[in-house]
Amino acid sequence: MTDSFFHPVSGMDLPRFAGIPSFMRLPVLGLDDARRKDVDIGLIGVPWDSGTTNRPGPRHGPRQLRDASTMIRAENGATGVRPFELVNCADLGDVGPNPADIQDSMARITAFYSDVRAQGITPLTAGGDHLTSLPVLRALAADAPLGMVHFDSHTDLFHSYFGGTMYTHGTPFRRAVEEGLLDPKRVVQIGIRGTQYDSEDQDFAKSVGIRVIKIEEYFARGLDDVMAEAREIVGTAPTYLSYDIDFVDPTFAPGTGTPEVGGPNSFEALQVVRALEGVNFVGADLVEVSPPFDSSGGTAFLGVSIMFEMLCIMANAISAKT
Repeated sequence: MTDSFFHPVSGMDLPRFAGIPSFMRLPVLGLDDARRKDVDIGLIGVPWDSGTTNRPGPRHGPRQLRDASTMIRAENGATGVRPFELVNCADLGDVGPNPADIQDSMARITAFYSDVRAQGITPLTAGGDHLTSLPVLRALAADAPLGMVHFDSHTDLFHSYFGGTMYTHGTPFRRAVEEGLLDPKRVVQIGIRGTQYDSEDQDFAKSVGIRVIKIEEYFARGLDDVMAEAREIVGTAPTYLSYDIDFVDPTFAPGTGTPEVGGPNSFEALQVVRALEGVNFVGADLVEVSPPFDSSGGTAFLGVSIMFEMLCIMANAISAKT
């Protein structure tokens, strides 16, 4: 059993609209306190969208995701998992970015996650735009490249934007492969779709061995078959999970900067994560929730529901090792 200190505040004790919101109503700890309290999974906000090239707003994502997450309860209704009884979880706050300087922000993020990793804490991140994943990977893959399961409507494998800008939310995984942070033969990207300027990103994927599963193939084969292949690709070695909310059809998740029609529904958005039970995840993120385009708050609630599914499979894996 986990320390009761880490159990979320119940809506039966304090109404969910009351109190200061934290991720899933967990205790909020600084890194020094997390070290002393033996945290297993740290939920972290990265309120930063300096890599955005279309509609800005994901810098406000972590705050809205925290607020929406007060609706999360203690047990997964589909799987029966009670993650807060398996491992110690805490909200580790936000990484403070420098909104005027991309390189400085990335250095700050990497330094924060390096400390998290050094403490043996598995991070679950709320972004922020998808460039957030790159500095996180610089910390988590400092010793060896990781595999990755990536849900998105875009590959984020472009070389550059606007004649040579190398760091945008469309380039993080190109940089991660170039920097040796990802093993491209253990990377699978699921849900890719939409119009395009050219095939440069997908040509790169083919050249290095990244498996790209477009949405047409996903629907033709079915979720179970596709996810079985994803599990086979990443194998048992350390793996990262990156989930762009625009993987989901904008009917169900309109609050994002670069939506693409023709995606999965909200039920499938949860199912694909459940299908990764047992994968050796060393970290995960949910990115690109943009509150200015989420007038109902439904996108944020879907986002934290996906994060809860991530938390459940990560908690199960950590608990199985102890």
